[in-house]
Amino acid sequence: MENPATNQSAPKKQGMFRKPWVQSLVGIIVIVLLLAGGIAYKSLSARVAIDNSIISAPVIAIGPQTAGILQTVYVKPGDIVTAGQTLAAVGTETLTSKINGVIIETKNTPGQVFASGSSVVSMIDPLELRVVGTLDENKGLSRIKVGDPVSFTVDAFGSISYVGIVDEISPTSKDTSVIFSISDKRPTRQFDIKVRYDAAAHPEFRNGMSAKMKVFPQ
Repeated sequence: MENPATNQSAPKKQGMFRKPWVQSLVGIIVIVLLLAGGIAYKSLSARVAIDNSIISAPVIAIGPQTAGILQTVYVKPGDIVTAGQTLAAVGTETLTSKINGVIIETKNTPGQVFASGSSVVSMIDPLELRVVGTLDENKGLSRIKVGDPVSFTVDAFGSISYVGIVDEISPTSKDTSVIFSISDKRPTRQFDIKVRYDAAAHPEFRNGMSAKMKVFPQ
């Protein structure tokens, strides 16, 4: 024999979803989810990916002011030096570092004659390290501007994500030569995008490390 209580409770559960306030709540949730999905899609479609990137800093070349014979080099690649430290001796001239930095190359060939201004020691300032990416002009270059936020990863550290901002957009393409052609297809130019990050907070980054970045145009 059927239980009357069971027959009475079933319609109540079904009717719950027919109540106006429940339908309104469900509608609001659906709208919120659609909006969130739209925002996420817009964010993903707006970003500009630059996979061809590298951690890099301007190279500081140090050489004699007058031509002379290299006597000795006191440093080697990888050495951390301080401002005023002696780096090499050419003839009667002593070469010193003007800043704190890291040695990246030396030409340690005693007896070799070095002309005025030629490089004997090369170094970088770690605080000037930037993420430098190469971007095709038709891959979103026109949407990027200085100050745009950036997220990037460094291959040596896996999927860890770091943040920075666009610091510089090269004013000319990497290939500045002018090419005239009868073909309708013109070559695609590439431009450098430099991204500044908190270099002091990431001493683990090294000059030359490979990276990938995503720029979020504002």
